[in-house]
Amino acid sequence: MKRRSCLKILLATTGMVATRAANGPVAAAADGQHPIELHLDLAVDPVKEAEMLRVFEKEFKPAASRQPGFIAIKMLKLRDTLRGPAPAGCNYQFVLTFTSEELRQKWVATPTHKAIWPKIEATLTSPNFSRLLYEVY
Repeated sequence: MKRRSCLKILLATTGMVATRAANGPVAAAADGQHPIELHLDLAVDPVKEAEMLRVFEKEFKPAASRQPGFIAIKMLKLRDTLRGPAPAGCNYQFVLTFTSEELRQKWVATPTHKAIWPKIEATLTSPNFSRLLYEVY
């Protein structure tokens, strides 16, 4: 009996993943509004890098993923500069995708965000980082 239940769950999950992949995670909403993607170029102190990654993985990412409108979140470590200059002193890029800027702003205003984000900022060598907001097509 347990195998049958597990198989049903597995098949249902596979169907949801296939549907999500076919529709794409960045499909425009019914009202035609495109999702947004926030990019932050961060200069993480190498001495505090492990702490930043711990806070991101264990605190920020789980909290953000429970918010209405959340689509995706990534922390990218700069590996190489292939063409053109990288942002001065930046070694990480934070990328957050939400269905709308309004829902992202609601997340930013929560007590949870206000408690966790300063922990990430405390690992930076400079609080002056770029904040770029894109519409996703």
